Amino acid sequence: MGSGAPPAQIPTSFGHELRACLRCRLVKTYDQFRTNGCENCPFLKMDEDHEHVADCTTPNFTGIISVMDPSRSWAARWLRIGRFAPGCYTLAVSEELPEEMKNICEEERVTYVPPKRV
Repeated sequence: MGSGAPPAQIPTSFGHELRACLRCRLVKTYDQFRTNGCENCPFLKMDEDHEHVADCTTPNFTGIISVMDPSRSWAARWLRIGRFAPGCYTLAVSEELPEEMKNICEEERVTYVPPKRV
């Protein structure tokens, strides 16, 4: 594996409980975000403040891609997830992070790219 990042959890189910992180688009179940947070966005502290799971993730997303080696995948680079942990990602989310969470990203000096308006 070229990325060196440990892999993110793979969703334990592919039903209605799937959610996508609004910052990095990682896809896991609600319970997985609540228990372990987001591997790419630990500063959002979803595993510590469970209200953050509802604020920082969405069940409304389009498509799923599995990425084994993000640093070498053209699809991961195209989706701008080439520096994230290997795992399952959505192709697109339509919601934005709440202002409070955007401020946390800014404080942590991490990029947040809001979804494109269609």
